[in-house]
Amino acid sequence: MFMKAKRLLIAAVAVTVPLLAGVASAQDQGLISIIVNDRSNPYWFTEAKIAKETAVELGYRAKVSSHKGDTNTESRQIDTAITNQADAIILDPANADGSIGAVRKAVDAGIPVFIINAEINQQGLAKAQLVSNNAQGAALGAQQWVQIVGDSGKYVELKGPPSDNNAATRSNGFETVLSQYPELKKVASDVASWDRTQGFNKMQSMLQAHPNIDGVISGNDEMALGAISALKQAGKLDEVVVGGFDGSPAAIDAIKAGELAYTVLQPVAIFAERAVQLADTFIRTGEIPLDGEKQLFDCFLITPDNVDQMTSPFVLEQ
Repeated sequence: MFMKAKRLLIAAVAVTVPLLAGVASAQDQGLISIIVNDRSNPYWFTEAKIAKETAVELGYRAKVSSHKGDTNTESRQIDTAITNQADAIILDPANADGSIGAVRKAVDAGIPVFIINAEINQQGLAKAQLVSNNAQGAALGAQQWVQIVGDSGKYVELKGPPSDNNAATRSNGFETVLSQYPELKKVASDVASWDRTQGFNKMQSMLQAHPNIDGVISGNDEMALGAISALKQAGKLDEVVVGGFDGSPAAIDAIKAGELAYTVLQPVAIFAERAVQLADTFIRTGEIPLDGEKQLFDCFLITPDNVDQMTSPFVLEQ
């Protein structure tokens, strides 16, 4: 079963959640509302799936909705959770600043909010913010990228949206590593908003201006896969190293096909489950067994050497 397999995910996490006492009762424990980004993206699909499965295992009803990065939609979904008298909300926020009001609205209604994946820029509202260690993951990916590209050459970068703190953290993490090599020149960068089609279009434009690049470093897999399609179309994929971030199933396939050099796996299966466990603990006891609100979960590098250990979406076994 997927839920059993994912617990074998190799993870060194900064948070320890006590084992749940006993087996979850089949009795209805209440409602947990799960609000994520766009479930057509396999990352957010898995995030929602794991959170829902965990909630159901623990005896809760689970309602899943997707805001697709729109704060107005997100606000309406929070209103629905309040109307439905949700016992907790698991939220992957639409915007680091723009989602603060929606979170405050839920908290004012007496509903605890547990943030996953993307942060909000205010402490003290959410009971916990569980996010990937994006700086660590970006450094891990950039180091691998340099090993393949070498310490000189021209490259471009594809970035996530400025509204998502993860985008800036990853870009800064790449820069921290790559700036140590003066002969590596970033000749262009552009925002492709985590989207494959935008990655394709932005890569096409950058190739027209810079046809002789040696590498592409991308803030997520979808943008990297779009870049790969553009490079294929231009007949340049064999000449360019492309690195991704997320560990999505499509990226795993691209690594196996020799098209993507690596991806950085975010432990979404771990923190989506932990958030629901924390919500359950708080609902039952009124306590949160954490040292601080923000908890970082380390990422893992996936290369041709260990790609066969990916046994399910976002699940790495040993």
